[in-house]
Amino acid sequence: MDKSSVIFGNVIDKKTIKKANKSKNKYIKKFGDDSNKDYKLGFKPIDTLDFIGTQNIVFTDKEEKFPDNSLIVGNIRMGFGHYRISIAIASCAKALGYNPLWLDLASFDSTGSKMIRHQNDLYSTASRISQKSKLFNKLVWEPLNSEGFRKITYNAVDQKNSELLAPIFRNIPKDIPYVATHTWPSQGAIHGGMTHVVNAIPDNWPMALHLSEGAIHTVQTPFAYLGYKMLNGFDKKPLKGMPDEALKMVGHYVDHELLVNLKNDNEKRIERIRNGEAIRILLTVGGAGAGGDMFLAMLNHLMPYVKENKVALFINFGDHQNVYDMFAKKVDGFDSIATKYFEEYDKLKDFVGKMNETKVTGIHVIYNKDIFKAVYSTNLLMPKCDLLVTKPSELVFYPIPKLFMRHIGGHEVYGAVHGQEIGDATFECPTKKSLCEMLDRLISDKDILVQMVNMVDKLNNDGYYNGGYEAVKLAIKGIDKNGN
Repeated sequence: MDKSSVIFGNVIDKKTIKKANKSKNKYIKKFGDDSNKDYKLGFKPIDTLDFIGTQNIVFTDKEEKFPDNSLIVGNIRMGFGHYRISIAIASCAKALGYNPLWLDLASFDSTGSKMIRHQNDLYSTASRISQKSKLFNKLVWEPLNSEGFRKITYNAVDQKNSELLAPIFRNIPKDIPYVATHTWPSQGAIHGGMTHVVNAIPDNWPMALHLSEGAIHTVQTPFAYLGYKMLNGFDKKPLKGMPDEALKMVGHYVDHELLVNLKNDNEKRIERIRNGEAIRILLTVGGAGAGGDMFLAMLNHLMPYVKENKVALFINFGDHQNVYDMFAKKVDGFDSIATKYFEEYDKLKDFVGKMNETKVTGIHVIYNKDIFKAVYSTNLLMPKCDLLVTKPSELVFYPIPKLFMRHIGGHEVYGAVHGQEIGDATFECPTKKSLCEMLDRLISDKDILVQMVNMVDKLNNDGYYNGGYEAVKLAIKGIDKNGN
């Protein structure tokens, strides 16, 4: 199923097609040809996500029957972002009466999976270099993430590589509703013959990287919708745009569990702020462990506030204990006063369950080797905290007041713009100085924080956070023969 020669009616040049074929053949030579493999599939429960009944699809010796009323969430681990969105989709699927199945295409011993892991390793390495080298960031990383991935020719090469993922889908019933939270799982599903595929685009900066012709593309904002509808900037010349049946604006992808009690969570936030309780600030280190210097600057700056009980600090180190060790060495008094939840997920859940009835103070640090616990610890804490400090990535779209750190990769810039414009977040603070100044302002002028909480309420009432449900509904419906 060729998706590289013509993309939404736009003919791709022969040079790019030749490059795409060469790329695919390179991976076959490197990782082998498994196009005739018959991968048997089975299921294993994901204990951390037992509350939504999520099962992991795995390779097995004997083929197992797919559960009734299944919906597959196709994903890859790339930092924490795509896993976080995947959990949101799985949660919304469960709330709508479906059994969510987890398909991590990077987790298998297959040619396509090895291709993904190889590309992800390159991306992660370059991302870390960009944090250490301003010159590399300016000349290579920022342009690649904002303009390189934007070109339609990039999608042509990606589509050809994604043909290598098709064997994984050989034994999956083709009409199972399927939502992908990264373009490769979406492209792989289309090449594998799946008929009800939704490609849940994560970012607010339109890029050809995210195109997966044959799927329904969902976006979270009007800005992204217009950019994809026109394929704006994807080539030097104007392109034919995307047809209506292939593109839908659905709103923010957010977990059912974060929405069902959101009104009450917001009332509690305003009550704490007005009563002068310590402002609960949640920091997420994230899957790549990037932005270490910015975190150190914030922590040093917030320590006096913590000691005066003006701030209660929660830091999720994800699965990066080395970042915690660095903090412990470089911040006086940090290790001695921090309450640790290291590989103690149940202890954290118990504590979170009591946070509404408790005046919380001090520093609380979380670390888990398990990727699902590492990701979901932030979800547990979000409803009970007053401010989330994060880079403008996937967490841009979550229903909590947010302070934006410097972006990592140019594609994140317009996430920050979106957050500040809809009013549930600050503008991006790109330096240590601007970040600490914003923290001072939010702590001293609590009306700003109250205003953001009120905007979260309004956005929720207007349905802004319902994108997860809508993406699932589109997958259930699929594209019929008339393109509807």
